[in-house]
Amino acid sequence: MQHQMAGNPDTDWGSGLYDCFEDASTCCYGFWCCPCLACTVSGRFGENNFLPLCDIISPAITASCGIPLCVPPAVLSLRAAIRHRYHIKGSLCKDIAVSCFCLWCSWCQMHRELKHRKKGPNVIVVQNQPVVQMQPTVMMVPQAGFMTQTVVMSQ
Repeated sequence: MQHQMAGNPDTDWGSGLYDCFEDASTCCYGFWCCPCLACTVSGRFGENNFLPLCDIISPAITASCGIPLCVPPAVLSLRAAIRHRYHIKGSLCKDIAVSCFCLWCSWCQMHRELKHRKKGPNVIVVQNQPVVQMQPTVMMVPQAGFMTQTVVMSQ
């Protein structure tokens, strides 16, 4: 079941899974250094840069314990998170299939999507502004019979 917010209808991916020639630099980068591309995608999305190394290390660790691991966890989780954040159409079943059978094409597609959306970590610059406190001036005015009256004047 897909949930969507009223103001944010689901959209398609900015590029197809096999649209490598749409952005040849991404696919060339992925071809020559797939782990580097995966780490770049993870970092641009705001996750730990080395998260994709779980996809390389975890199958060896689980296999040594006798547990076969079929779905690469990092690519699956990032793909689902990108779809959720940007309201992209799809399902978890499709994400699993793409993560298992088209691993590097998936990383390339996510890289193109993040480049297309130009979403990096938001940087907020805060400048210190001087604080000016306005306090009323209190003046004592002498009155007849040594009584005083307080007069408050605003600046």
